[in-house]
Amino acid sequence: MISKAILSIGLLSLLAVLFAPVEASNSDIAKEGRWAEQVEDGLLDGDVVWLDDGKGQQFLGVLTEGDVDSGRAVLLVHGIGVHPNWPDVIYPLRAGLLEEGITSLSIQMPILANEADSAEYAPLFVEVPGRIDAAISSLQEAGFNNVTLVAHSMGAAMAVYYQAQVQANRIDSLVIIGMSPGLDGQVNIDRLRQLKLPVLDLYGEADLPAVLSSAAQRAAAGEAAESDYRQQRVAGANHFFQGQESALVQSVLDWLAAQSSP
Repeated sequence: MISKAILSIGLLSLLAVLFAPVEASNSDIAKEGRWAEQVEDGLLDGDVVWLDDGKGQQFLGVLTEGDVDSGRAVLLVHGIGVHPNWPDVIYPLRAGLLEEGITSLSIQMPILANEADSAEYAPLFVEVPGRIDAAISSLQEAGFNNVTLVAHSMGAAMAVYYQAQVQANRIDSLVIIGMSPGLDGQVNIDRLRQLKLPVLDLYGEADLPAVLSSAAQRAAAGEAAESDYRQQRVAGANHFFQGQESALVQSVLDWLAAQSSP
């Protein structure tokens, strides 16, 4: 399993590293530090870990170790502006996966101030591959050679960007939850068309208008890609799956089971 002695350090000493001079980041590092303190203070299960994006920037992760020795782990990526233990989508997935003995690693993605809109996030995408690569490497070093990436909203856009950029077999499958078409109404669709791995496109019946209106476009792009693509709409669910957390978790568990089948 992942060594907490290697990845976990005290918050005060870590914050000193977090604010040390590194290659310039467009992320709001001060906000990341505040989120880190809040997450550590309120964490009921799992462990705080710290990773390096390869450019000297430390970022937060929450490692939740399951007891199923399958070599499979789930990498969780949150939505716009929040943190890796967010109560909507992310925490329910962490808890639900743990109940099934499945290890997860939820990571802090680049973020901006609360008032920033999605258009302002474009410059942050170049920082995404370093964070996802670091997380995958830490899981693989711990013996998890089968990694499914599960990402919500803006995180889903970041995950599709990552996979379209790297085109490497570092993850075994991808779950995108509530992904919109992107700033120009097309960029995420175009990236989805480039993917070459199994993809579950999950969204709610009462999701955001942009997610609902682009469902057919996403399906066409996914089906045209060199991938095993499946789209699933969850009845009664909104963008954050509030009140439908069990359905969200079960959809992901079903997907993982399907990927394990011969």
